Amino acid sequence: MSRFERYLTLWVALCIAVGVALGRLLPRFFEAVGSLELAKVNLPVALLVWLMIVPMLAKIDFAALGQVRKHWRGIGVTLLVNWAVKPFSMAALGWLFIGHLFAAWLPAAQLQSYVAGLILLAAAPCTAMVFVWSNLSGGEPHFTLSQVALNDAVMVFAFAPIVGLLLGLSAIAVPWATLLLSVALYIVVPVLAAQVLRRRALARGGEAGLGRVMGALQPVSLVALLATLCCCSASRGARSSLSRRSSRCLPCRSSSRSISMPASPIS
Repeated sequence: MSRFERYLTLWVALCIAVGVALGRLLPRFFEAVGSLELAKVNLPVALLVWLMIVPMLAKIDFAALGQVRKHWRGIGVTLLVNWAVKPFSMAALGWLFIGHLFAAWLPAAQLQSYVAGLILLAAAPCTAMVFVWSNLSGGEPHFTLSQVALNDAVMVFAFAPIVGLLLGLSAIAVPWATLLLSVALYIVVPVLAAQVLRRRALARGGEAGLGRVMGALQPVSLVALLATLCCCSASRGARSSLSRRSSRCLPCRSSSRSISMPASPIS
């Protein structure tokens, strides 16, 4: 493990702090960045997420799904928690704490957005960070590959229906265009791109060639991870800054826009 990787937690904290500071210093710039979206999916963040996860997804050999039988206990626990427990328990916690216990402390107009955000996060099993932490901790690679490969296969088909169901139960309008585009941009496209990259690397140099490509792309993936955190934190800082300004100047309220930089369901 390199020194940079050893202190990744510190770099993550610094990127969040720097992002919030930049957002408060340059709120209009990050408001403009936040407006570059399609169906409420932020395109610059999607690009950063691709750079972050494609190198990690290229490690996936979907033939590893055949190894699921060897790790069926661990895989079974993972699937149970990811798809039968986590989305529904998080939605229940959102309804309890945001919809009732803390509702008086939060802006009434944003309560549904908070609940929807929790549901989206809960229904998004982590892929990128599984690779990051498994790699940093020296985890068993075949178990990691089989677990991630199966989760990604399930996610393509299960993410949108589960989110749609929970949003509907929460009386929140289901943004099907956003959900389907998120699945396409954050799951289908990077998985396909990663498999094309993997096959080309294997065809040119075999396992050794793939290892060289993965080694070259590892820094790109980590830098993209930190840049994504910085960008998303900057959007929060910009939103806070613009909200403060609009509260001081009533005419600004009509011109202030919310900044949406949705997170990847695969990260």
